[in-house]
Amino acid sequence: MVKILRGDRIVLGTCYYPEHWDESLWKDDLSRMKKNGVDVIRIAEFAWNKIEPREGDFTFDFFDRFLELTLKADMSVVFATPTATPPAWLSSQYPEILNARMDGVLLRHGMRRHYNYNSPVYRRFTETIVEKTARHYGPHPSIIGWQIDNELNCETDEFYSESDTIAFREFLKRKYGSLDALNDAWGTVFWNQTYTAWAEIHVPQTTVGNSVNPHRTLDYIRFVSDSACGFVKLQSDILRKYLKSGDFITTNGIFPSLDSHRMCDESLDFITYDSYPNMAYNLPDSGVQGAAETIPDSGLGDREWSCNLSKARSISPAFGVMEQQSGPGGWTTRMESPAPRPGQMTLWTMQSIAHGADYVGYFRWRTCCMGTEIYWHGILDYSNRDTRRLAELNDIRKKTDLISAAAGSRYRASFAVLTDYDNIWDARLDVWHGRVHRESEAGIFRAAQTLHSPADYVCFSGPVKLQDLAKYPVLFYPHPVIVTEERAALLAEYAASGGTLVLGARAGMKDISGKCPMTKLPGLFRGLSGTDVVDYTLTGPGLPVTADWDGDEIEVPVFNDILEPLADGGAAKVLASYTKGWYAGKAALIVNRYGRGSVYYFGGAFSRAAAGVFLKKLNLAEPYRDTIGLPANCEIAVREKENARFFFVLNYSPEPAVITVRKELRDLYRGTAVSGGVELPPFGTAVFEE
Repeated sequence: MVKILRGDRIVLGTCYYPEHWDESLWKDDLSRMKKNGVDVIRIAEFAWNKIEPREGDFTFDFFDRFLELTLKADMSVVFATPTATPPAWLSSQYPEILNARMDGVLLRHGMRRHYNYNSPVYRRFTETIVEKTARHYGPHPSIIGWQIDNELNCETDEFYSESDTIAFREFLKRKYGSLDALNDAWGTVFWNQTYTAWAEIHVPQTTVGNSVNPHRTLDYIRFVSDSACGFVKLQSDILRKYLKSGDFITTNGIFPSLDSHRMCDESLDFITYDSYPNMAYNLPDSGVQGAAETIPDSGLGDREWSCNLSKARSISPAFGVMEQQSGPGGWTTRMESPAPRPGQMTLWTMQSIAHGADYVGYFRWRTCCMGTEIYWHGILDYSNRDTRRLAELNDIRKKTDLISAAAGSRYRASFAVLTDYDNIWDARLDVWHGRVHRESEAGIFRAAQTLHSPADYVCFSGPVKLQDLAKYPVLFYPHPVIVTEERAALLAEYAASGGTLVLGARAGMKDISGKCPMTKLPGLFRGLSGTDVVDYTLTGPGLPVTADWDGDEIEVPVFNDILEPLADGGAAKVLASYTKGWYAGKAALIVNRYGRGSVYYFGGAFSRAAAGVFLKKLNLAEPYRDTIGLPANCEIAVREKENARFFFVLNYSPEPAVITVRKELRDLYRGTAVSGGVELPPFGTAVFEE
C-alpha cells in the first residue's frame, strides 16, 4: 500500500463516498482513479449510519465489501471517524448532544457539526463508535491511516449548550483554583460582575448590545480550543491501540478557536490542510465562509491560499492536503463560484506542493447528485463522463512523477512572522486590536508575495526554543498586544544572539488575561526595544499618516504609537519621524542595538506598502533575484533537501508570464537544462532543480 508522506514521491488521492453511489459503480470508479494517477482515497467521515444504523446495532458489511474492492484495486485508504455528523437516532433520542445558539436554542439535526464536544453522552457514543470502527477495520491491509472527525470547528466555533457551561466551570476551576483568582483575572469589579459561586458562571450569554466581559470571552475561546483538543485526543488514544505499523493519524483543516499546534502535538502524526483557492472568486453576495485565517480582500485571489498553506506548514513541516479543490464550489444555501479555468487545478496542486505538501487529495471524485453540496463539484460531473478536469488530473500525475526528486524536501523561508493564539483570539474580540492585526497580517503577506520573499510562520504554542527562531535572520512580530515574560525573554535571547526583531504598534499593552497593566508601554518590550511609548492614537478615517525613513516615505497606518528612545537606552536610535499632524516630528520608528542583534519598534501597522519598505531595507526582498527574475504576478517557493534546491514558479495570471532564469537550472518537467527567458502559459507552473 502507498504511504502518503513517503519522501520519495508526491502522492495523489481523492475523497470518495461509496455510500453516495450504487455499488455497481465502485469497481469502475476505483479502476478509473488508478488509471488517472489516484493512489489514495479518504472515506467514511460522514457515514456513522453505515456502521451503527441503530443504537448498539453494529454492522460492518458495507465497508467490508468496499474495502475488499480497494484491496483488489491496490488502492490505499484513509479511514475517517464519522463523528462530524451524529445520526438522526442519536440527535433525537439524546438532544443533550446538540450544540446551541447563544440564546439557548438548540441546533437541530439536518446540517453537520451540530454536536457539542462536552456532552458526556456524545463522548460516550464517540468512544464506542471509534473503538468498534478501529477494532474491526484497523487490521485491513488497504487502510494506511486515520482521519479524526472532519474539519474541527468548521461551520461554528461557538458552543453554548448546558454541557458546555458545566465543562467551562470545570475548566476555570482547574485554571484559577478559586473564585477570587478568577474575579481578579477577569476584572469583575467593572460593571459589578463579581462572582460569588461557580454556579453563577456560564458560557457567554445574550446581553444588552451583545457586549460581554472581554477577559471572560478570551478564556471562553481558550476553553473551546481545549474542548476540541480533548475531543481529538479522546479519539486518537483509542485509534492508537489498533494502528498497524506505519499507519498514521491526522485531521484536516485549520479553523477558528482551536490551537491546531497543540492538537497536532498531542494527538496527530501530522496535519492535513483543506485548500480551496477558488473561494477567492465566490460571488460577492454568496455568503461565503472561508478558512479562519484567510487574508481578507488581499487583491491576490487564489494566491492568498499560500498564506494558509504556510500556516499548515508551521503546524507540521511535513504535511498533506486532504481536500484540494478540483471544481467549482457551491451549496444550495451559500457559496457560488465559477469553474476553475483550464490549468488552475494544476496551479493549485503545485501551490500546495510548493509550500511543502507531499500528499494532495482532491475533493471530490464525483460531484454529488443530492444534498446541500450538489454544486460543490469534483473531478467528475454528475454525468460520470470523462471531463477536462480528469484529463488535467492525468497530466498532474505525470508532472508530479517528474518532480519526485522534490519529495521529502522542506520549504525554505527568508524570514518568519511570529504568531500566537492569545493574540489571534484577542484580535477577534477587541476591535482596536483586530484592526491592526488584520492590516498587518494582510500587508506583510502581500508585500512578501509581490517582492518574492518566501516567508514562514512560527507560532508560540508549546515549547518554542531559541533554535526554532535562530534559523531566521529576521522575525516580524507585528502586534503582540498580549505578551508573557517567557516570550519576551526568548525574544531577547534571539536578538542578543544576532537576530533582527521587528515589532509593531500596541506591543506589550496587555497581560495574559487581556487586561492593560499600569505600566509604561511597550511593557515587557521596553528594555528590549529601547523605546518609550509616550502617547498613542487611532489615525482616524481619511487621515493618511506617513513618516520619513532616511528619505523614504513610509505609511504608518491604522494606529500610531508616538515614540521616544529610552533615556537610558543608550543604543536606541530614531530611524523615522512622523511628517504631519499634531505629533509631526515625533519618532515613528526606533531601532535598538541589543547584544549582537537589533530590535525595530514601528509605531503603526504594516500595510502592504509599509511592509514592503521594511523588506527592502532589511535586504529580504527578492532573495533569489540572482537565480530567477519574475514578474509580480508570479510566486516563487523554494524547497531544499541535502544538496538540492527546488524552485517552484507559479503564474497566477490568466495571461502568459515571462521569467528570467539567470543561472543554468534543470527544468524538471522537460528534463533539460534551461537559462534565459522562459514563458509560462496562463496559470502555468514550472519546477527547476539547482
